[in-house]
Amino acid sequence: MSPNLVHKHLLVRAEVNSPPLANYGEDKLNQQIKDLVEKIDMNILSGPHSAWGDHEGNEGWSSVAIIDTSSITFHSWTDGVIQLDVYSCKEFAIKNVWDWLSQFDIEKLDYKFIDRDKGFKTIDDNSFSWWDSKYYNTKNKITETYEDKIERLRAKDPFIYK
Repeated sequence: MSPNLVHKHLLVRAEVNSPPLANYGEDKLNQQIKDLVEKIDMNILSGPHSAWGDHEGNEGWSSVAIIDTSSITFHSWTDGVIQLDVYSCKEFAIKNVWDWLSQFDIEKLDYKFIDRDKGFKTIDDNSFSWWDSKYYNTKNKITETYEDKIERLRAKDPFIYK
């Protein structure tokens, strides 16, 4: 192994109030994944490749991006769960990932941050010290609640947003 390479793997499970829904759009999710890659100071080799899955009980978005240091994988469901993996052979600040995830109005966040260089040593495990969605949303002038958003979307298409 090269002495300059690290093998950091961040595994995230978040419960959010504003998950990306069917009308979110492939282009928008692709741009959001590009924004995450930039936020953690990486470069894209391929992708992002995003798609909406519409299997009953498993509706949601999936996206993958191959970065020059490894990969990012994102999955979300309409019930407000997001799973995110960021694997990199370059150091990155997990706070930047939290900042990116905040666009979905985080309610609860569990994670493991693993050093995969020599085994699977846990670097950080659920020690997220403080998060308050209301504070973040007020600070960033986000005013629409998840419930308001769903009602607005139901008015447009009541069959998709039950």
